[in-house]
Amino acid sequence: MISVQQIITKLPQRFNPDQARGLTATFQFQLSDAEPFYICIADQQCSGIAGRHEDPDITLHLDEATLIRVVSGEQDGMSAYMKGQLRAEGNVMLATRLGKLFSRKDGSGL
Repeated sequence: MISVQQIITKLPQRFNPDQARGLTATFQFQLSDAEPFYICIADQQCSGIAGRHEDPDITLHLDEATLIRVVSGEQDGMSAYMKGQLRAEGNVMLATRLGKLFSRKDGSGL
């Protein structure tokens, strides 16, 4: 099973810089049952950092299992949102860009 730490490490490796032209944003992942982390995107670069950001552009509230399903491709983020498994606060339009910002290099997700 994928861990949150693996997600923090691997997401920057799956980052699509071409999809981030002109984007500067911080995505906070607030997990109900695991440590929070955030992703900073600026200058077509991405970094994943454990902990809480002081002023994220968007905060995504979900549990670890939902995060793993979405990141691995087992579940679509919109599906998780519609089922009440994911809640977004802040600039929610940023959430719609996540799928394009990060690729699934193969069918296995991470």
